[in-house]
Amino acid sequence: MRPKIICHMVSSVDGRLLVGRWTPPAKGIEAGLLHRHYEEVAGCLNGEGWIVGRTTMAEIAKGKPRTLAAIPAELRGTHVADRKGRDLAVAIDPHGKVHYGQDDVGGDHVVAVLGEGVTDAYLAELREDGVSYLFAGPDGHDLAGAMATLGEVFGVGTLLLEGGGAINGAFLKAGLIDEVSLLVHPAIDGLAGVPSIFDYRGAPDEKPAAGRALRHFRTETLDGGTVWLRYRVEDAPAS
Repeated sequence: MRPKIICHMVSSVDGRLLVGRWTPPAKGIEAGLLHRHYEEVAGCLNGEGWIVGRTTMAEIAKGKPRTLAAIPAELRGTHVADRKGRDLAVAIDPHGKVHYGQDDVGGDHVVAVLGEGVTDAYLAELREDGVSYLFAGPDGHDLAGAMATLGEVFGVGTLLLEGGGAINGAFLKAGLIDEVSLLVHPAIDGLAGVPSIFDYRGAPDEKPAAGRALRHFRTETLDGGTVWLRYRVEDAPAS
């Protein structure tokens, strides 16, 4: 059984994600509130780990590729390394482009979700680093299968999906988001085309949220004017 997935994000009032582009806090508002709110709220959601896409994880992990002297055999099954009771840092990385150099990111155990086309050399590197990994089909896009494996193998009940917009959009399209936890920060970006909370990469006529509806169940205003919104994602009523 797959874990419950809560999409936990922070955005400007126009739904944009690039914090460095936002208008600054109003006079008298503490500059560091944004990060503090995000982490404190995340701690209230009872997640046993978090999920990000390749680009975000590469920015966090900052590992370097390397060549191993020997490549072991039998690398192609789900690999469970020593989790040591830690939360999970899950990277959706179909082509195996993120390098770690260790088994954790921010103290959380790394699990790489890969496509079957990654090389044995890359898998051997992950094993040497102590990283766990599993496969999401031939192209790495079987997110439903990957989440089911995560739930069954690692026994996690709740994970936080923390973007960016492309991976959030892919999970939305796959029908894998159970809740949305959104911190709307009192700031504006204003430019068209800047990454947003959900940026599904598909054809113009696709509707990645088709068949889904949001049911509001909580609103809270935090210090500095940030608004915390929570929604359950459920089946849309028949038309």
